[in-house]
Amino acid sequence: MTKRRVWFAVLVLLTGAALIRADVSGSRAQVYLFKPLAIVLVLLMVLGAAPRPSPRYRTLIVTALGWSLVGDVMLMLPANLFAAGLGCFLLAHLCYVSAFATHGAGRATAPAAIAPFAFLAGVMLAALWSVLGALRIPVALYIGVISTMAWQAWARWHRVRSSGALRAAIGSLIFLTSDGMLAFNRFRGPIGDRATVTVGILSTYLVAQFLIASSVGDE
Repeated sequence: MTKRRVWFAVLVLLTGAALIRADVSGSRAQVYLFKPLAIVLVLLMVLGAAPRPSPRYRTLIVTALGWSLVGDVMLMLPANLFAAGLGCFLLAHLCYVSAFATHGAGRATAPAAIAPFAFLAGVMLAALWSVLGALRIPVALYIGVISTMAWQAWARWHRVRSSGALRAAIGSLIFLTSDGMLAFNRFRGPIGDRATVTVGILSTYLVAQFLIASSVGDE
């Protein structure tokens, strides 16, 4: 990891710690500051990185982070904007899918490559289906897209074998974990005390975004 990335990693870590502390303590004003700031820092890291493996790849990652930033803002506001926030993150993951598929994964379709992610998506959806109500179709679509994102990230690493591709692949699995915790906590009820849930969801989310974003600039 370059020195520049290390500095951004430190900044994101400090911002994330401040965000978690603010969320646990109930300081909404600080949450409104630190949550967008964390993704803005990741965006700045990508914008300042070399356009590798291609300018298109960097543009897609930047666009995904942009949609993530909008989604974060919608989800943290007191108004019930969950569906809108979900839509923003759906668009973000579609950008990630496009980035991974067109820069290494080659839209891999081998059953052995798809099977683990299809299984994870099926298990998650089966566990949530009975409590989703009117959100069944949107959540099913979202689970399908984020699982596809993880599949394409790992397919890309399998073909490219670069350190950046590996970071993106690991980040994709952490993203699945973060979104899984968020979904179960929202629809199935608390999966732990407030502090534990907050630390789990926010830390995995920020780590996932950082790892995927750090794939920009590598061959």
